[in-house]
Amino acid sequence: MTAHRHHHQEALSHAEALCTARGVRLTPLRRRVLELVQSRTEAVKAYDLLAQLSTEDHAAKPPTVYRALDFLLEQGLIHRVDSLNAFVGCNHPDTPHAAHLLLCARCGRVEELYSDAVDAAIAKAVAATGFVARHARLEVQGLCAACAAATQDD
Repeated sequence: MTAHRHHHQEALSHAEALCTARGVRLTPLRRRVLELVQSRTEAVKAYDLLAQLSTEDHAAKPPTVYRALDFLLEQGLIHRVDSLNAFVGCNHPDTPHAAHLLLCARCGRVEELYSDAVDAAIAKAVAATGFVARHARLEVQGLCAACAAATQDD
């Protein structure tokens, strides 16, 4: 079993345990949607998920996929990438947190940045304006480390 596949299976088991502890149900369709989102390093759109599910003998329709995505978002198991209208898996589903995402313009990879320092800086800057924030989501576009290194090699 590859390291990525092992991590992927651990993440699914962890998600199931979190849902059980929270008293919510990770149905087979919700689990499969989560599995499809987590299996990719790039963000995935709802209609791409629907296309994948339709090839797997699931009777998924757009509303059922969107409901599954809404559930996964509410449980903090995935994040929405607003600029792409797509979704990525969450690396820290145990605690609610702001989604800070690093988007590679070259390969499409999306990495989650989990940083108390970034959260604190945003909170401080927002508070200074008198604005009352409900949540913050940061998307940084650029090049991932691998693409940046490849660009320097060109």
